[in-house]
Amino acid sequence: MAARRDTIFLDLRGIKCPLNWAHAKVRLEQMSRGQVLEILLDDPRGARDIPRAAEAEGYVMLESAARDGVFTLRIEK
Repeated sequence: MAARRDTIFLDLRGIKCPLNWAHAKVRLEQMSRGQVLEILLDDPRGARDIPRAAEAEGYVMLESAARDGVFTLRIEK
């Protein structure tokens, strides 16, 4: 697992697809290679579509988990 300092957190709860992917993509583009973006979201469609979109862009999906209606995605640049 990446060191905590290399993890960037992005809370996208309340933001619907495809806007949540747009926010995540902008943040990923600003990051350095090897950093991890941890996203919180409550949109099931975004939880399904963001991993596909991230991998299509060449990012690495590390984790996709759901708990109590909140999804956590971890994406490595």
